[in-house]
Amino acid sequence: MNANEKVLDVRDVPKWNKWLILSLQHLFAMFGATILVPFLTEMSPSVALITSGLGTLSYLIITKGQIPAYLGSSFAFITPIIVATQVESLAGAMVGAFLVGIVYGIVALLINLAGVDWLLNILPPVVVGPVIMVIGLGLAPTAIDMTMNDADGNYSLTFLGVAAITLTITIVASVFFKGFWKIIPILLGIVGGYLVALFAGVVNTQDIKASWNELTSASSIGEFLSAVFTKPEFLIPFVDFSPFSVISLSIVGIMVPIALVTITEHIGDQMVLSKVTGQNFIKKPGLHRSLLGDGIATVIASMLGGPPNTTYGENIGVLAITRVFSVFVIGGAAVLAIFFGFIDIIAVVIESIPTPVMGGVSILLFGIIASSGLRMLIDNNVDLGKNRNLIIASVILVIGIGGMYIEVQLPDFDLQLSGMALSAIIGVVLNLILPGRDKVTNNPDQMFEADQDERQVS
Repeated sequence: MNANEKVLDVRDVPKWNKWLILSLQHLFAMFGATILVPFLTEMSPSVALITSGLGTLSYLIITKGQIPAYLGSSFAFITPIIVATQVESLAGAMVGAFLVGIVYGIVALLINLAGVDWLLNILPPVVVGPVIMVIGLGLAPTAIDMTMNDADGNYSLTFLGVAAITLTITIVASVFFKGFWKIIPILLGIVGGYLVALFAGVVNTQDIKASWNELTSASSIGEFLSAVFTKPEFLIPFVDFSPFSVISLSIVGIMVPIALVTITEHIGDQMVLSKVTGQNFIKKPGLHRSLLGDGIATVIASMLGGPPNTTYGENIGVLAITRVFSVFVIGGAAVLAIFFGFIDIIAVVIESIPTPVMGGVSILLFGIIASSGLRMLIDNNVDLGKNRNLIIASVILVIGIGGMYIEVQLPDFDLQLSGMALSAIIGVVLNLILPGRDKVTNNPDQMFEADQDERQVS
């Protein structure tokens, strides 16, 4: 298959017998990260699944079904949610997430009124590319930890072996398989790794057995339905808490600045998606629509007690590998995520996927995120031979990956900027103040001329 060949275009509808499998692949690709965020922040994994599905569907509607992007739990908010929960409560963190969604809406409105050039001037490729690399490389320790260490944090050769086999299966399927099997390497890697993990005794099947026994022992329809469906632990404003009682300047200071990171990530994802699919999503349906969709998804999540959402690099990686760009496949994954969030035994089976399996797949997917940032620098001809560009990229990478943060403690106000937010802010400032700024081509009609020429030659 040619590198530029499309198996399914954005608006193509897959055949019913392939639709489910293709959607499942996207579900599995996002599942590890989407579920990991609530685990680390002590939120509900089921709610995270449901809100990611609802957020994705709302995003597809707002973008007129023209952008094949899946939205899941944002890693950029892990530390802010933990800190906000400690300062106030989880409800306070959700109010902060709601405000982040409002910021998205404001930026989208400004883009709609004033155009996109001003934002692209603030966030040119020399800033966005390294920030995306920070997101991908910042996730690398998480992938390696899942790969090498057991639940107690001890090195495990068994875990490493399972992860290595999972990664190998994924790579072999992507490179050597033909036809339909070639376009589901992530799913094949997870299924193959899961089977290996079963034989290795790594999979905890106790919850699966308990859920299955509850199903099979049901003596009435009521008991059966009770065993099938689970009630997610939603956290709803004005029902479970009063938003006005938990909002504070500290919550605003902790949560809202992260919007700069996720907006930067969003722009990068749109550029990468445009490169991968050969369509300019910044022009059509427009960056204002995609940002608004992202913001609405985060608002929906915050009103149900789920983590803030963001477009997922993992699923962009699946798109890049499989060349299946159909929004119907993405929508199918969203529906499955919602369904799985309410079905007890399915959620239990998915949650039983051991960390080395997800770690093995994540090595590839997280690496693709970082590589996408590098590709952005290359595709936009960012000259790192110029000291200005080299300084901006270097400072962003070291501050972001190194985890530097700024914390200011005042009597009634605490402000903490994490490594990702801090690196993005410093990158923006350096780009604005350092002399010799490159003339960035912000004309959407010209952004992909080189790619189109390459496709015509190929």
